[in-house]
Amino acid sequence: MDEVDELVQAARSGLAELADPVRAAHMRRYLKSAMDFRGVYKPERVKLARRVFGEHPLPDRDSFVAAVLALWREAAFREERYLAIDLTGHRAYARWQDHSLMPLYEEMIVTGAWWDYVDDVAIHRVGSLLRADRERMTPVLRRWAHDEDRWRRRTAVICQVTAKADTDRDLLTAAIEANQDDQDFFLRKGIGWALRDYARTEPDWVRAFVEAHPALSPLSVREALKHLGGGQP
Repeated sequence: MDEVDELVQAARSGLAELADPVRAAHMRRYLKSAMDFRGVYKPERVKLARRVFGEHPLPDRDSFVAAVLALWREAAFREERYLAIDLTGHRAYARWQDHSLMPLYEEMIVTGAWWDYVDDVAIHRVGSLLRADRERMTPVLRRWAHDEDRWRRRTAVICQVTAKADTDRDLLTAAIEANQDDQDFFLRKGIGWALRDYARTEPDWVRAFVEAHPALSPLSVREALKHLGGGQP
């Protein structure tokens, strides 16, 4: 058994030991998930990830990607995919975080196709790559803002959440304007979230943006102005 198999097996065994069928049923209903849950809450999963990733180091980039994909593609329980996302953010492998991982993250976004997967990858992986390499990443996200897949589009909208003063306003504007007329709940909610988050840094800019974009949905406006006052009832 090689390093990848050892890590994957340890992750699965650890989840099985922590399994709680009652919680699993509740989590599955809440997420409207077709995939089963083990019933492991995040704090327990974080401790498990810290132990398993520490005990089973991966020697190179290829094995890192292989382990992520094994946890992701072969998942029988949703928490296995959460651990795949956790692995992509493990500090021991930060040196491999560059634009060449975008095919990996794109697969996770498109095949995950639900907010609990997509939002984490969009903000903590794609967003970090954007800030580290704007020249390569910005054109990709501008294309994604117009993509047929709503989860690529949501990623383009929300990837700068938490960026604060490092937010690229032109990219944020382009992503929102490309989707402001869309009826999709997750896009409308994502637009509001992205604006609300940036309002913590530039409240006047967000107020002016909302005023200048009357096509924004009431949901997006409410979310954008939630902590500023002036949101639509």
